[in-house]
Amino acid sequence: MQGKVIVITGGFGGLGHAVGSVARVAGAITVLIDYAPAPTARPDGAIALGGVDLTKPEAAEAAMKAARDGAGRIDALLNIAGGFTWTSVADGGIDQWDKMFAINTKTAVNASKAALPYLIESQGAIVNVGANGALKSGAGFGPYAASKQGVHKLTEAMAEELKGKVRVNAVLPSTLDTEANRKDMPKADFSAWVKPENLARVMLFLASDDAYEITGALIPVLGRV
Repeated sequence: MQGKVIVITGGFGGLGHAVGSVARVAGAITVLIDYAPAPTARPDGAIALGGVDLTKPEAAEAAMKAARDGAGRIDALLNIAGGFTWTSVADGGIDQWDKMFAINTKTAVNASKAALPYLIESQGAIVNVGANGALKSGAGFGPYAASKQGVHKLTEAMAEELKGKVRVNAVLPSTLDTEANRKDMPKADFSAWVKPENLARVMLFLASDDAYEITGALIPVLGRV
């Protein structure tokens, strides 16, 4: 990853922070994009773009142009931006389905489309974050699982459309060992969860030249299950 420019959406969150840290240790230059305001103290060598609403195509285009102009190139896009809600069909409203589609699927579509001209230049890669929980949905997972299935199908479609130009893959993690998940599920066995830094290594492998023959793959990352 030495000298590679990696753009990370959702870059200020738990997984985004872990991926950025691992990438910089490997020698990459990171551009962190997030809806949240940019932190006053950013990691050394990182470019931080805050207040970016990736549900809007024009905002995604402006952010990717700023990333390209600031770093000189884009070698990989890691689409981490997203969220989760537990909502049963009987008790939930359609607004929750709209929300999950917007923050999980639309952000990945808009960011990918906006980055494509720069990724084609570099013959780069896109790595999306899908979800193992979208392969077989559990109770209350309907809106989330449907939106992440959208990410899976986006990955497969783009991989076919961009063969020989840009590689597109996705990771499908199970529960991540984050502070928020520990707070929400205090009685769970945290040791069985996926460590963000370990998922980061899988994502960065898929973004690297070592994975030049892999495209269209949906890679389960399940921890110690």
